[in-house]
Amino acid sequence: MQLYNNLSAKERVELIEKAGKERLTISFYKYAKIKNTQIFRNHMFLAWDEFDVLGRIYIAHEGINAQLSVPAENFDTFKTHLDTITFLENVRLNIAIEHDNFAFLKLKVKVRQKIVADGLNDDTFDVTDKGVHVDASKFNELIEDPNTVLVDMRNHYESEIGHFKNAVTPDVDTFRESLDIIEEDLKEHKEEKNLVMYCTGGIRCEKASAYYKHKGFKNVFQLDGGIINYVRQVESNDLENKFIGKNFVFDERRSERISEDVIANCHQCGAPADMHTNCANEACHLLFIQCDSCKAQMENCCSTNCKEIHNLPYEEQKALRKGQGNSNDIFKKGRADHLPYKKDLRNISKSFSK
Repeated sequence: MQLYNNLSAKERVELIEKAGKERLTISFYKYAKIKNTQIFRNHMFLAWDEFDVLGRIYIAHEGINAQLSVPAENFDTFKTHLDTITFLENVRLNIAIEHDNFAFLKLKVKVRQKIVADGLNDDTFDVTDKGVHVDASKFNELIEDPNTVLVDMRNHYESEIGHFKNAVTPDVDTFRESLDIIEEDLKEHKEEKNLVMYCTGGIRCEKASAYYKHKGFKNVFQLDGGIINYVRQVESNDLENKFIGKNFVFDERRSERISEDVIANCHQCGAPADMHTNCANEACHLLFIQCDSCKAQMENCCSTNCKEIHNLPYEEQKALRKGQGNSNDIFKKGRADHLPYKKDLRNISKSFSK
């Protein structure tokens, strides 16, 4: 019984190309009590592997967080399977605005401590006492209210390329960092202000809204289904789109364009640009924004040093990487001293005081 992916990315690309079938990119999450996470994980892998599902799925005692792609012709079968699982019946599926057959190249179903790394002790508050979910229409109304504080619950490299107009965008590397910063800077306004939050698909706001209610915030709202669902509602209901730029996504696409506005800059030359890339030097692999001109000049590298290493024979590169550990431990996403035009996002307290 095969319980793990055993194909390389290259082999998977060849299979997808040969199949020539449209794939749908989908995400969903659900907080629920899962007792035996390993058995549930194995069940999901076996079922979804049969449906040719690819993606990144995290399972924990608190629920499931899934980002995946499935052949369009298998979508109904996939949905029927979800509906056979009690807590996933009729779960909202966020279907991507832009599809890419190669968004995911492996099926990875992993058991984790949490489905989102929030750093919270869930035993200290009621995680089910959540904020009010609002649709796109109500969200647009709320964020025009002068009594509202609109907060982006995503990380700096996500909000840098796109966010809602007038949103506070904390300059943080992780979701867990933003929780305490927001509480501290808005602590004087827990009673009278509307705290309105949004993220990519809603999962981060789901936990954050319960946390802030526990901390004493009286009027807590969250965008139902996140940016992905918002855009679909705007298009289907002919609403005004208040999101500017691109929506960062955690797959090979890296982003979906929501508006034509380019609000970010190339981290190397400062020209308008909003395309993230990973440094071609495998010992670095830094995620940063690079324009087409710098991409050609720097050969998809973030620095001259990385470019020189990237041009070395493979065995020499491999020898240099020995003992360095995972590249994620070397650099943070979008932050490095040699990136002169890394945009510093607004600090929440400065934004709120305006």
